Amino acid sequence: MFKIIPNKRNIGAEVVGNIKNISKNDFKIIFKSLEFYGMIFIRGQKLSSSDYIKFAKHFGKLADYPRLKGLSKKYKQITVVQRKATDKGPSFGEQFHTDSIYTKKPPRFTMLLSKLVPKKGRANTEFSSQYLAYNYLSKSIKNKLLKVKGKYSSEGPISVTTRERVKEKGRKIKELKSTHKIIKKINSKNTIYCSPGHLVGFSPKLKNSEKVKKELFKHQIKKKFQYSLEWEKNQLAIWDNRSMLHQATPFKGNRIMHRITIL
Repeated sequence: MFKIIPNKRNIGAEVVGNIKNISKNDFKIIFKSLEFYGMIFIRGQKLSSSDYIKFAKHFGKLADYPRLKGLSKKYKQITVVQRKATDKGPSFGEQFHTDSIYTKKPPRFTMLLSKLVPKKGRANTEFSSQYLAYNYLSKSIKNKLLKVKGKYSSEGPISVTTRERVKEKGRKIKELKSTHKIIKKINSKNTIYCSPGHLVGFSPKLKNSEKVKKELFKHQIKKKFQYSLEWEKNQLAIWDNRSMLHQATPFKGNRIMHRITIL
């Protein structure tokens, strides 16, 4: 049996239970919670790579991350997201974004499983609810965004945060570009699907597009939409990229996370 504990303002929720013993009914509860809250996290999940893959497949087809090689040939869908004490640049993903929005078919969900983490309260992941962001968006900007799509690039502003790991484990790829609707609906709830870390323009072009972009970014990450997730070892977080922005926070030290993205 799983228990759901919503965070303040319904920005994500904690799930209590053991996913190794999950039933079909348990999964339905978890999936509905994920869609409603945008992010869920579960403590105390000591999973092998095969356990992790097995659980992830409940949510859909696993995606390949185009920018880094996988954990191994057997577990190529698991990407190692690592921060080393010797790293000098920003942490991997240290800017609000959604994952791989620059692809033609971006992942719907992302999972992170903590393998090595610093002291609790350091190296948090911050989330920003785009359900709330949409609800508080002015009518004038809503009307503008309904008429355009966002243009995204793998070489957008956030690409600077991946350089350390791409040097070590990267794949040689050309710049990836995509175009996607900005306003989406998940069940009965509207959301802003726009990645500040990757957005490079609008299609068709907007008048005063840079001003609109700045206003939108500033709005999307207001503190009242945010929740800061503290990590502990063997903790699993899952989020819906359509309704939740996320970012790593700056810290010095070592951290290893195993990531899976799901189409």
